[in-house]
Amino acid sequence: MIKRLADAIKRTQAPIVVGLDPKTDFIPKRILEKAVAEHGNTAEAVAESFFAFNKEIVDHICDLVPAVKPQIAMYEQYGIPGLVAYQKTIDYCHEKGLLVIADVKRGDIGSTSESYALAHLGASKVGDTLVKGFDADFATVNPYLGSDGVKPFINVCNEFDKGIFVLVKTSNPSSGELQDKSCDGKPLYETVGALVEKWGQESMDGDYSNVGAVVGATYPEMGKVLRDVMPHAFILVPGYGAQGGKGSDLVHFFDKDGLGAIVNSSRGIIAAWKNEKYGDPSKEFLGDAARLAVIDMQEDIKSALG
Repeated sequence: MIKRLADAIKRTQAPIVVGLDPKTDFIPKRILEKAVAEHGNTAEAVAESFFAFNKEIVDHICDLVPAVKPQIAMYEQYGIPGLVAYQKTIDYCHEKGLLVIADVKRGDIGSTSESYALAHLGASKVGDTLVKGFDADFATVNPYLGSDGVKPFINVCNEFDKGIFVLVKTSNPSSGELQDKSCDGKPLYETVGALVEKWGQESMDGDYSNVGAVVGATYPEMGKVLRDVMPHAFILVPGYGAQGGKGSDLVHFFDKDGLGAIVNSSRGIIAAWKNEKYGDPSKEFLGDAARLAVIDMQEDIKSALG
């Protein structure tokens, strides 16, 4: 699967993943009011508005980027209707030729971890039939429970040709409370990075492994160290844009050939219509603004990488 992502990045010349993390504050009135008129003030109305919102964005950016990353929590808070919108979003993105990174941050042990992996990446047997769950292409994984929690995901990746991104050094300000603690004379994130490289040897796909890593753009020096620790891991880089990361922070996350990393932007793209830089917010140019924001991000990264 990671080879498919690398090939899609080469094709689009955009190592960018768009975070589809809708909130009601991001939804243009014309979309939200239509959903409420049809369903009332219900979870179903919000879920329908989320899917319409995502669809309009995807229609305008699907030729520019290789992948999207829906954050499941935004949908889960609305219960079953929210999860239906999440599933419809994944299916629609696949129809438009995009790879889908499920930002689910799952991690448990044994059969529980296997069930998470099957739910988001694989399929389960019902009699003689394989029934798919959400069927994303990649999922984010929390490694805090160690190999017992990660290896079931790797097994599912190998069986179904999928991939994972393991949390190594996250972009949030308090990540250092745990991730920077000394472990055998080095920061814990380096220990986790070394495990990612080791786990990845069980699932190689060309030059890279299907076991990637999450490393925040907000910590560029740590990203430089981790690029060396994990030479075969693709790095998913959150923290660009709204969280403060910029193109110049990203250089060391990439390999010399410009591959090896994919950068996420969520609010900076999906809420770009609210930014006067991309037009009059009252006109609610959702898709057009998202497209312009992607192009700006693409140019910023290209300029940084030379």
